[in-house]
Parts: sequence; C-alpha cells; structure tokens
Amino acid sequence: MQVVLVGIVFIGLDRGSAGIVVNGSLSLAVTYLPALLERDHDIPMDPAITLWITSAVFLHAVGALGVPGSDVSFYRSVWWWDHLTHALSSSIVAAAGYATARAFDVHSDGVSLPPRFVFVFILLFVVAFGVAWEVLEFALGRVAAAIGTGTVLTQYGLADSMLDLVFDALGGLVVAAWGHVHLTDVVHALVERLDTRRA
Repeated sequence: MQVVLVGIVFIGLDRGSAGIVVNGSLSLAVTYLPALLERDHDIPMDPAITLWITSAVFLHAVGALGVPGSDVSFYRSVWWWDHLTHALSSSIVAAAGYATARAFDVHSDGVSLPPRFVFVFILLFVVAFGVAWEVLEFALGRVAAAIGTGTVLTQYGLADSMLDLVFDALGGLVVAAWGHVHLTDVVHALVERLDTRRA
C-alpha cells in the first residue's frame, strides 16, 4: 500500500494536482503511525490494527485519485466509495476515543465510566469529529474558491454531508459495540503509560 501511495503522489505531481499530492502524502505519513506508536510509545499495534489504519488512508487516497488517465475520482464515479471511507475512517477515530476513555477509566479511581456511557460517548465523539470534518471540508472549499485553486477536500453538498455523518455514526457504532474485543492491549498499554507518569 505504501508503494502505491508513493505512486499516487507522483501521479499528483504529474497532473499538477495539489489535492492528490497532499492526500497521497498525508496518507503515506499515516501508514508509518502504527510503527511509530509501537516503537516509540510501546503501544501494541497488531497486524489487524495496522491494516485497519492503513486501509482507511489508502482507500481515501485511491478514491481521490480515481482511475489513472481519468480526471474523475472514485468519490464521484463509485456511489459507495465515500460511504466506505467515512465508515472506516470514523471507526479509527472511534477506536482512539474508546481506547483513551477506557484507559482513563481503568487508570483513575476517581473516574468510573459505565459501559452504557462509554457506548454513547463513542457515538457522540465520532459524530462531533464528523461535524468538525465537514466544517473543515466546507471551509477549505471556500478558501480554494476564493484564491482560485483546487481544494484538498471536497464537499458535495448538504445532503452528502448528512449522509457522511450517518456513515460516521455507523463506524462509531461498530467500535462502540465491539471495540473491547480488539483494543484491550492498546488500552492496557495506555494505562501502563498513565501509571508510569503518575508514579
């Protein structure tokens, strides 16, 4: 996936598309995040979590590019692409929120988060992040239009934004329901870091 992302950056440079270059470059940078977290911060990143993170940014960059030789992105030509990337990306945001909340819950005697609260918290956290993302897309679109350049993130209208939030919530729902199964090692590693800092 990293090799393909490097190729996407070069395709963006060849096309003179700042959006493709930025999306490809940021996606490539994110693929190094799991190794960085594991090596420098002792947070376990098993292959499934690494694939989860990498797939989300990879599909986003590929979606922004589309078919090489065409100016139409997968976001425009494949009706479900935007839904897939929003659900996958929001599940990663939900996982980060879940792991952090659970770590504080386990670490601190003064914090008690019942499972139902954590479930609702994850959904609200993801939807709030999704709203912030949609506002960012809108703002970047306005700035790009004002200065006459292409935008890095594209917003396709209010109906699309509302549908994006639905799929954001769906990604959050999956993590809220099953996050404890796949994120236990990450939570324990965060708790150990918090315990070490307190000591």
